[in-house]
Amino acid sequence: MNPIIDRAVRRVGQGLFWAALLLVAVPGEAAAAVPAESQFVFNTFSFLVWGALVMWMCAGFTMLESGSVRTKNASVICLKNIGLYSIAGLAFYFIGYNLMYVDVSGWIGTVTFLYGPSGDEMALLDGDEGATEAVVSNGYSVMSDWFFQMVFVATAASIVSGALAERVKLWSFFAFITVLTAIIYPIVGAWTWGGGWLSDMGFQDFAGSTIVHSTGGWAALAGTIVVGARRGKFRADGSVKSTPPSNVPVVTLGVFILWLGWFGFNGGSQLALGGAVDAVAMSNVLVNTNLAAAAGVMAAISTARPIFGRVDLLAGLNGAIAGLVAITAGPDMVDHYWAIIIGAVGGVVCTVGMKVMEILKLDDVVGAVPAHLVAGAWGTLAVCIAGGGDFGVQLLGVLAIGVFVFAVSLAFWFLLQKTVGVRVSETVEEIGQDSAELGIEAYPEFVVMPDADDMEELRRS
Repeated sequence: MNPIIDRAVRRVGQGLFWAALLLVAVPGEAAAAVPAESQFVFNTFSFLVWGALVMWMCAGFTMLESGSVRTKNASVICLKNIGLYSIAGLAFYFIGYNLMYVDVSGWIGTVTFLYGPSGDEMALLDGDEGATEAVVSNGYSVMSDWFFQMVFVATAASIVSGALAERVKLWSFFAFITVLTAIIYPIVGAWTWGGGWLSDMGFQDFAGSTIVHSTGGWAALAGTIVVGARRGKFRADGSVKSTPPSNVPVVTLGVFILWLGWFGFNGGSQLALGGAVDAVAMSNVLVNTNLAAAAGVMAAISTARPIFGRVDLLAGLNGAIAGLVAITAGPDMVDHYWAIIIGAVGGVVCTVGMKVMEILKLDDVVGAVPAHLVAGAWGTLAVCIAGGGDFGVQLLGVLAIGVFVFAVSLAFWFLLQKTVGVRVSETVEEIGQDSAELGIEAYPEFVVMPDADDMEELRRS
């Protein structure tokens, strides 16, 4: 026999021998069971890894928004996105998590400051091995859960950024994001995921079609109304001035990053990875998420021509986001074809919503309101189709959260307008926020071409 083949045969035989010995030595039931401490480790690791993937969605929003605006405003978009993520983390640490999850009375949690590891975890870190059982019995590390919940807050805040791009004041925006992440979003979360009154009624929203995305969409809509449209976006005759993205490949890259991050967003919302049931369920969630996004793209592209008169790339990209948002309320369904239907309808309602926003003369730079608010409401109601949701309860949840978030957001935007102002001056808007506010351009070697409408107005004058 060839020496190489002979050695390979011996190694295979040795491997089979040790495998058989292991099976004989370990009882079947013991091998099948996952020890409690192992479940604790898997669950905690799942929260941390999926949370990191959701955090990466902030990079997706940054790419999507910076590519959608004109080059003269791209740097401010980058600052706004890293700023809002930082604000969300601090606000949720200081007060937000407590309002959302700690001793929720039905409407709101505790108004206390700071959050940290449990007493048992602190004892374990100090060397008390006797605290291990109490720590493991919680199912996961306390701060791993905090981290996973925090990145969802940042996602809701990111939705507002894109809608108000190119004309909102930086510090007014940061002030609103502080209120959104410290108070508005946590109260919505307390009603639902925190075990509040909507949760008691049976409201279902697996990963946040309404709780996260419609909340961000309602806040963005309120800001859009108060801040107003970009200068010249709507002409005197009522027609819409085209403002194409400055960097289409970057916008597309942003959507792909969001698509990837959504696997953590929805998959991690299984909230456990301690056994075979969780693994199977999580697999179904990821497949449904992917199918819904793909269906949203194709449905949006197909309906763009009759709505906009052209095959619209941006409609297709927003269709992906709308499909993802729509399936987020119920991605744990077993029949995958429902994910395709829900995602496709999400793409259609988003495309129609983009047109309605133009008709109403509401300037949403990235289409955040149609993609997150409208598709989020649809996805929450769609849980009744295949996820066993009660239509009355689902509708009540959509309306109650919408009224609360929109009313409080609108009031705070008006407060900002009357005090510090919410909109940059016409000069800043014309020059661009990058040069006027930051003194730095995103693309310093680019030659800025004058706007055709502005040149025509100059000629007439």
